[in-house]
Amino acid sequence: MKNQYCKVGSITPMGNGTDEINLLEHQYQSFMEKASSKKNSDTKLAEFFELKAMKIQKIIQNLV
Repeated sequence: MKNQYCKVGSITPMGNGTDEINLLEHQYQSFMEKASSKKNSDTKLAEFFELKAMKIQKIIQNLV
């Protein structure tokens, strides 16, 4: 029987293409929406989502 290797958890590096920027912008919007929806019920979770969104925003600014 041959060994099989699984690529679960493997990553591919992001380039400077527009597809990557669009993906990051979508993730940024998603985290901001999650943060605004959780702001009243769970402030710690909202802060976490805002922090993630800020990190993504910095990555976008570095790519542009």
